[in-house]
Amino acid sequence: MGHKVHPTGFRLGIIRDWQAKWYTDRYYSEFLLEDVKLRRAIRAKYPEAGISLIEFDRQAKDVTITLHTARPGIVIGRGGQRVDEIRLYLEGLVNKRIRLNIQEIRQPELDAYLVARNIAEQMERRIAYRRAMRQAIFRTMQAGAMGIKVSCAGRLGNSEIARRQTIHQGRVPLHTLRADIDYGFTEAATQAGRIGIKVWVCAKKEEPETERKAPHAPNA
Repeated sequence: MGHKVHPTGFRLGIIRDWQAKWYTDRYYSEFLLEDVKLRRAIRAKYPEAGISLIEFDRQAKDVTITLHTARPGIVIGRGGQRVDEIRLYLEGLVNKRIRLNIQEIRQPELDAYLVARNIAEQMERRIAYRRAMRQAIFRTMQAGAMGIKVSCAGRLGNSEIARRQTIHQGRVPLHTLRADIDYGFTEAATQAGRIGIKVWVCAKKEEPETERKAPHAPNA
């Protein structure tokens, strides 16, 4: 059996940072459950906002949440009205003060989760899965990616037996720690059942290693 390693966890502390920046010994389980509850509430509240990443930062009794979204207008609303609504809603869930920061994703074609979500939405609209995968790959490569790999698993094309289809283009060096690999997973709810979609995007070339110069031999 294969041993799969999550691309983000594999690069933590090297080129990736943690999504939750806090530490505690006494309230660890409580804070962890709060983070899970807040993530689920935000994604359920704005399923169409294209929220790719949710980051948490805790200081004393305040919780700072940073939302990375491709459609900030949906989250902010007219005059920031929807931001106040979601903030009050989240404060009622955890009984703590919430601060929200909204950051726009400039190139959603290079975000693995948004690419996977786009493929899932097309499958739910009964578009052929191969066409949806190839269109997503084309747009990502046009946006300047070094490589992309898309894998769909389930009853593809309403087949009786579940199978897996993988398409890739360019270079996606999963074993290279310096490579900027973005990973995203989502599910498409089709009439034949749920289809899992995994996307790996290599946004740019890996950073070059520093050259080691050999020591000069002493003069004879």
